[in-house]
Amino acid sequence: MSGKAKLYISFVLTVGGILIANEMYLWESQDMLRYFSYLVLAILTSLLKLNLPGVNGTLSLFFIFVLFGIQQLSLPETILIGCSSALAQCVWHSRVRPTVYQVAFNVCSIALAIATTSYAYHSEFLRSRHLDMAPMMIISTIVFFTMNTFPVAAVISLTEGKRLGKVWYECYFWSFPYYLVGAAIASLIGAVDHYVGWQSALLIVPVVYLIYRSYGLYLARVHDEKKHAEEIASLHLRTIEALALAIEAKDHTTHDHLKRVQIYAMEIGKSLKLSSAELEALRAAALLHDIGKLAVPEHIISKPGKLTREEFEKMKIHPVVGSEILARVRFPYPVTPIVRSHHEKWDGSGYPDGLKGEEIPIGARILAVVDCLDALASDRQYRRALPLHEAMNRVKADSGTAFDPQVVQIMASRYVELEQMAVSQQTRKGILSTDVKVERGLEPAAGFENAAGTVAETGTEQSDDFLTSIASARQEVQQLFELAQDLGNSLSLHETLSLLAIRLKKLVPYESLAIYVQRDEVLKPEYVSGENFRLFSSLEIPLGQGLSGWVAENRKAIVNGNPAVESGYLNDETKFTTMRSALAIPLEGLSSPVNVLTLYHSERDAFTKDHLRVLLAIAAKVALSIENAMRYQQAESSAATDYLTGLPNARSLFLHLDSEMSRCRRLNSPLVVLVCDMNGFKQLNDRVGHLEGNRVLHGVASRLKDCCREYDYVARMGGDEFVLVLPGLRPTRSKPKRRWSNRLQSRLDRKSAASINSPSALDMPATRTMARMPTSS
Repeated sequence: MSGKAKLYISFVLTVGGILIANEMYLWESQDMLRYFSYLVLAILTSLLKLNLPGVNGTLSLFFIFVLFGIQQLSLPETILIGCSSALAQCVWHSRVRPTVYQVAFNVCSIALAIATTSYAYHSEFLRSRHLDMAPMMIISTIVFFTMNTFPVAAVISLTEGKRLGKVWYECYFWSFPYYLVGAAIASLIGAVDHYVGWQSALLIVPVVYLIYRSYGLYLARVHDEKKHAEEIASLHLRTIEALALAIEAKDHTTHDHLKRVQIYAMEIGKSLKLSSAELEALRAAALLHDIGKLAVPEHIISKPGKLTREEFEKMKIHPVVGSEILARVRFPYPVTPIVRSHHEKWDGSGYPDGLKGEEIPIGARILAVVDCLDALASDRQYRRALPLHEAMNRVKADSGTAFDPQVVQIMASRYVELEQMAVSQQTRKGILSTDVKVERGLEPAAGFENAAGTVAETGTEQSDDFLTSIASARQEVQQLFELAQDLGNSLSLHETLSLLAIRLKKLVPYESLAIYVQRDEVLKPEYVSGENFRLFSSLEIPLGQGLSGWVAENRKAIVNGNPAVESGYLNDETKFTTMRSALAIPLEGLSSPVNVLTLYHSERDAFTKDHLRVLLAIAAKVALSIENAMRYQQAESSAATDYLTGLPNARSLFLHLDSEMSRCRRLNSPLVVLVCDMNGFKQLNDRVGHLEGNRVLHGVASRLKDCCREYDYVARMGGDEFVLVLPGLRPTRSKPKRRWSNRLQSRLDRKSAASINSPSALDMPATRTMARMPTSS
């Protein structure tokens, strides 16, 4: 009990006790039998109690005999009737056994009400007006009703922290008509007592009982209506909690967050003396302030690291979407403004509307402080929870900039108490069975294959924006998941890139796609699809030039860039593109150079920040997949290719030779195999070094390929030995063979001498033909 309540009760007990003692000292009665009869009737009437709706109290009809006593009896006699009846009402069959202080307060307060009413009824002011009996009784009834109900309402207000006017209006004001009816009966009893006799007045008692019954039926109906209203309100609150549970089921990292925020916010709201409507709005908003996150993709909500600028732009829509969703509920109190503004800041730097100071609803200001404190003191994917006192210091540091200083001050003074309260009220009843495996329904019931076609054929109207946002968020998560799964299923570079192009088109509409791979400071198209295929396939973009070259060099994305700046067709009037906008992002692998993914569209400004956000979300996965595929391709190539000359190595040679011999045996066709050796190659390496020797080997290899037909096979056996597999050549006479060999040798001599810019190469002995092999060998 607060100090004000104790002081008020002590005052009533003191004044009422002195009044009762003084009047009982002066008490006397001229007709004891008559007075005793009325006293007994009043006490019996007080036992006919009616429970008051909304408070732990009762109401009886003994006030009829109090009003009769004020009219016909002396003040001491009336006070004794009123106090005796009040005492019987308190102790007889009470639902909750009252304390001594409660009984004493009720007795003293009724004595004060009787004395005040008696002074008003017998005052010279009313007597001098020469009023009739009816107006006099109405005035007396008003005074008694007020003095009898206000003291009790004041105690309830002080002890329960409710407003006095609201308590009095809800709990007692509706009973005023019955006081007026009781005043009429008291006047009737008085008239019968005066003109006929007090014995005849006792016949009015059945009328009192009828009033009691009708009053009881009325209160029962009021109680049922109140109970129904409470059940509806409870259902409403449970519905809100169910929605909050749905939010928690989507975002597992904030379990118990909403309930904790609600407890903190409600207690701070009470400290700020918010109205009941504001408190109810705050209660609902504390549970539903994150409902807009249904429109935010789950990979953004659950991201373990810092959000990118594009992801944060997507996250910022959740207050707007949440307010749009809750606007459909039509709460009887202002929930929507709180949800929309709970990320606004005191200095105006918040979102979505940039409100500042007291422009922000008080509920949103409270929610902002509470939400921040709870977020800092809870575990998140990107950091561990801070100690509560350290989290509170962080909040206080932002007082006056991000948060309302008054709200922060109250939070700082009560956060330990509120934390204990929140911990004591936490429950686990709301955990959903999200990990249960359902065995039934292993096959689709019906119509899954035709679902998409059905929707397309019906042509349903476009849904509201927030519903579209929620649906697109769900689809985005599913498509990103499927893309991430598919990218790791193949090590083939072409297959990986073609799969990426197909999956990506569902997320970001485009007309052309190009994936540029950086080789020797130049971006070369590794995969191109869509419009202007030939044009983009022919591009070779130097690093730092054009749109994609700038992205690769600066490692920054470009949204709605101009495709016309791509290097390679600016100086050629015959080459042009119909594309008018481009979206390019860098693909940074673990160790490979930066590659570029570029999407093109024929419309201007066709790409949005949402499209950029989606691409950035998958950029790391795409870059790693491309890097792995290229490494696999390189490893596969090096296993079958000579690294120096680019010719097939010995392993590839024997596999190819075995295949060719089988084919020739099957077709009965000839096959010639030439094994070539470079004379004096060791002396060349000794004289000018292995670097020049490698140049000679590379030159000889390229000349051998030039001398052969397209379907001939040239391989490096090892060292300075080369092998030519020539299908279809038939040995006829030795003389032509010699002439063909001499002709090949002379061509090799001329081309090698012309291409090798080394003086030592000119002195190199000529390459000669070593052997030949017929098909049968």
